[in-house]
Amino acid sequence: MDFLIVGLGNPGDTYEQTRHNAGFMAIDVLAERCGANYWKSKGGAQVAECTCAGHAVLLVKPQTFMNLSGPAVVNVASEYKLTAEQVIVVHDDLDIEQGAVRCKLGGGSAGHNGLKSITEKLQTPNYARVRMGIGRPPGRMAAADYVLAPLKKQALEELEHAAQIAADAVEDIVAYDLTHAMNCFNVK
Repeated sequence: MDFLIVGLGNPGDTYEQTRHNAGFMAIDVLAERCGANYWKSKGGAQVAECTCAGHAVLLVKPQTFMNLSGPAVVNVASEYKLTAEQVIVVHDDLDIEQGAVRCKLGGGSAGHNGLKSITEKLQTPNYARVRMGIGRPPGRMAAADYVLAPLKKQALEELEHAAQIAADAVEDIVAYDLTHAMNCFNVK
């Protein structure tokens, strides 16, 4: 296995069409593109093995809820003997304008509890990140309410389009490297 590609989200129908499930949406796009149609439960996650851009990859959707994603990621990475350098995490990001996709290596969590959990359990922040912009909540709306609110038709379509771009970014990282993806996707 060459890469562990993790999409962050929350399990269950209640959260399916929310901004916080942006990572799950991108993983679903990758699964469709790569023909990954057999998912199994492993280490607290749903996982599917497939080939992406000529590399053996494991698609991962932690089932432990967003804030506790770290143990599932580490369990699966350990089982497949993968290091943090082989992990790519796709997640929602409040600090990026809605619909934009950015790539980076490491950094802080910017208050994202899923990233905090993964960083804590991997014992390093140095893993690739594909950040799906969801923008800031309107007015005085709490961030938690904003990311967990069910999306209406247009907003859902915009997030689904961003999931396609995020999947493109993941494929670019796998095919080339993170620097190449950053040069392609981190443009205004």
